[in-house]
Amino acid sequence: MSNSVFRFKRFAVEQSGAAMKVGTDGVLLGAWARVEPSQKSFLDIGTGTGVIALMLAQRASDITAAGVSVDAVEVDEGSARQAEENVAASPWKDMVKVYGMSVQEFYREHAGERYDHIVSNPPWFVSSLRSPDRGRTRARHTDALPYDDLLGSVAVMLADGGRFSVVIPTDSEPLFMETAAAAGLGLSRRTAVFTLPGTSPKRVLLELALRKDCPAEPSSDTLTVETGEHAGDYTEEYRRLTADFYLKF
Repeated sequence: MSNSVFRFKRFAVEQSGAAMKVGTDGVLLGAWARVEPSQKSFLDIGTGTGVIALMLAQRASDITAAGVSVDAVEVDEGSARQAEENVAASPWKDMVKVYGMSVQEFYREHAGERYDHIVSNPPWFVSSLRSPDRGRTRARHTDALPYDDLLGSVAVMLADGGRFSVVIPTDSEPLFMETAAAAGLGLSRRTAVFTLPGTSPKRVLLELALRKDCPAEPSSDTLTVETGEHAGDYTEEYRRLTADFYLKF
C-alpha cells in the first residue's frame, strides 16, 4: 500500500483522492458514538473517505448478527469515489452504501427513510479564508451545508428513540445548539475534548435526540487526548476509546 493509505486494525483507508484526510476528530466521533444492538440503520453525513461509516460498520457487526445497514452521503465527487473504493475493499462492503450527493439532495430522494443513529463530522468554518482547493473548501466550510440544513434534515430522518452524534469546534457550540433547538432536537450527551491537560477544549462531541427522547439531565464529561509528558504520549482514556481501531494501541 502507498503512503496515502491510513491503516486501521481491521480495514484500511485510501485517501489520495479525498478532499479531507483521516483525522483525530473523525476517528474520535466514530469511536465515541454509541452503537447498540437495537440500532439497525445508520447514516453518515459528509463521509469523506468513508472512515466513520466503516468504523460504525465494524462496531455494529461485532454486536449484531445481521440486518444492519450504513448509508454514507458525500457531496464531493472525488471523496465519494474514494469512499466507495474504501468500502469495496473492506469486510463490510455489503453493509455500507455510499451516495455521491449533498444531504439536501439525499433528504429529498429518501424522504421516507428513518435512521436509528445519524453521525456527522460536518464543515466547521462559518466565516474564514477559503482554500484554493474547492473540494477542501466545501469539506471545511458551512456554505454548502449550513447548520439549519443539516439539523433540519436530521430531525426529519431520525427514528423515534434515535440519536445524532456530531463533533464540532467548541466555539461553534452555542450557534449549533440554538439551531438544533429550533429544529426540535435536544442534548442527550456531551464530551468536551482537550488536546492536552490544562488547555481549553477545542472540540466537543455532542449526542442529540428528538426533544421527546432527551433525558431531563444530559450527561456531560471530558476527554483528554495526550498526557503532555512526551510527544505522542496518549492518555489511557483515549487509548481505551480507540483501541479497536488504531494499530498503535
